[in-house]
Amino acid sequence: MTDDELIWRIAGGSGDGIASTSQNFAKALMRSGLHVFTHRHYPSRIRGGHTYTEIRASADPVESRGDGYNFLLTLGDSFARNPSEGAYYGDEEQKPLYENLDELREGGVIVIDSGLVDTDSVEDFDERVEENNWHVYEFDLRSLAREHGREVMRNTAGVGVTCALAGIDRDWIIELMTEAMPEKILEPNLEILDEAYEMAMEREHTHDVSVPEGEHDEEQVLLSGSDAIAYGSIDEGCRFISGYPMTPWTEVFTIMSQNLPELGGISEQVEDEIAAAALALGASHAGVKAMSGSSGGGFALMSEPLGLAEMTETPVVFVEAMRAGPSTGLPTKPEQGDLEHVLYTSQGDSNRVVFAPSTVSEAYTQTRQAFKLAYEYQIPAIVIYDQKLGGELVNVPASHFDEAPNPDLGSVLTEEEIAEAPHDPSGKYNRFQHNVEKGISPRSLPGQKGGRFLATGNEHMPAGHISEDPENRVFQMDRRMERVENIRKDLDAMDSSHQTPHGPSEAEYGILTWGSNQGTVFEAVDRLNDDGYSVKALSVSDMMPYPVEEVEAFIESVDEVLVVEMNASAQFRGLTQKELGRYGEKLASLLKYNGNPFEPAEIVDGFVTTIVENDTLPGTETKFVPAAGD
Repeated sequence: MTDDELIWRIAGGSGDGIASTSQNFAKALMRSGLHVFTHRHYPSRIRGGHTYTEIRASADPVESRGDGYNFLLTLGDSFARNPSEGAYYGDEEQKPLYENLDELREGGVIVIDSGLVDTDSVEDFDERVEENNWHVYEFDLRSLAREHGREVMRNTAGVGVTCALAGIDRDWIIELMTEAMPEKILEPNLEILDEAYEMAMEREHTHDVSVPEGEHDEEQVLLSGSDAIAYGSIDEGCRFISGYPMTPWTEVFTIMSQNLPELGGISEQVEDEIAAAALALGASHAGVKAMSGSSGGGFALMSEPLGLAEMTETPVVFVEAMRAGPSTGLPTKPEQGDLEHVLYTSQGDSNRVVFAPSTVSEAYTQTRQAFKLAYEYQIPAIVIYDQKLGGELVNVPASHFDEAPNPDLGSVLTEEEIAEAPHDPSGKYNRFQHNVEKGISPRSLPGQKGGRFLATGNEHMPAGHISEDPENRVFQMDRRMERVENIRKDLDAMDSSHQTPHGPSEAEYGILTWGSNQGTVFEAVDRLNDDGYSVKALSVSDMMPYPVEEVEAFIESVDEVLVVEMNASAQFRGLTQKELGRYGEKLASLLKYNGNPFEPAEIVDGFVTTIVENDTLPGTETKFVPAAGD
């Protein structure tokens, strides 16, 4: 974290409007010329429970949350279950103050809604303020909001105070409010924004935290990973989605459901995830680009339809939004514990594509690539991500989304081509031919003349009839697996790889990671090199088929590798050793699985302490697992 940035945290209760307020504030900062990156923390409750959103704003690009933050707006939890000190879960009304102090940087600003938050709830608050040189400003935002009609408008009041104390031009806020709010509520919100701003300007400002100035070279849009996955699916021609709500996958499902009807598509919410996956298979079989998805336990229910898609060679795209498990686990917290589950769930040998995008930009492009491969190779493709990537908002150049739409259904025959294709003596089309290029046996669609075949979950002969013949089994199995090998060749031949390197090419040490850790790892690598260490990184997105050559070249080029991931069992490290068949003595792990994502400083400290100094990590925030034999 640099001094020339604002990291603003707004804290309150679920239902207090924290998410919507922070999203608009982030968009205003982006429009002012700054790069922004948000981080969300919220409980698995509809109303009440401590929630916060953090916005990191800088004149330079930011791809990670920072180390701590420097500006706290604490509104209190107006939906607290039991606002008393002796409550089982603590005094929830005051949690937005006392649970946020440990990460507030020295010299930071605290804005307190004194209408709800009481500093007496924090033991030794005054002493901590003095020790850390915090600058505290108390305003009765609750009463101010009530004067204007609605208590929820204390969020607007808090933004007005923030603008005054951090030197932010209110015009960007006013512009967004005017765009988003109906006239009935716009006027009182503008009034409270101005009144709170003037009230804060009348106070003596003792701090030096302020918003930086910046300017964008081109138009920017503010998107989350969930937005990017949904828009990538739409642009690649997806016109059917079926699902059942489950955090955090619900965001993709909701965005698709809001947009598909306007495009002539269909969205179906069904009774459970088994039905959701099966419905998507049926839609794809009928000739529509289709998708479904879920999280954790919901995706577990999709195992049988996923195996059916593999056996019937029905193209479909699934989305798996990871959350901390097992079972219900931590439903609203990020973790990367579903990798092995997604790679191998269903029956028998898996033949599928699995991508794990690392950024919002990658979420868009790799979702589109997942559809292309699924429909060309007639294979299920899965996009796996976590709550962190799905929920964080970041500015992305609008030009990134200028690619042309692609409605193409891939390897589907015309009726003329079907007439020339091999058929069974019964007249059925040989949908599952043995000896075909790249293992792809072109498919026909229901209703096409001469295209009739059987689709079954049993092993089958070329026309689809059930077969237990050993020779046919080997032919069919080898052909299905051959497609995965050819997909790897296609990916390797692409102009740009899904794997992203960072740092000096001749570095002595390496950090290997996957998924949403990329930005945090890259910032840590920059800091380590600035401090005199020789480190580079590789972020991997292709989970299946695995990019053996790229990862092997990276590991071979360094002395030691630290694998950074958010789970307790080092699943990505295990996958890497399985696919490469060696390097166990060279790969160590830095793990985090407490429900919070990595901060750059944790990776810097973890690398220096364990790899360079060969020492033990203090505390329980992260865990080090040494290389085999160490």
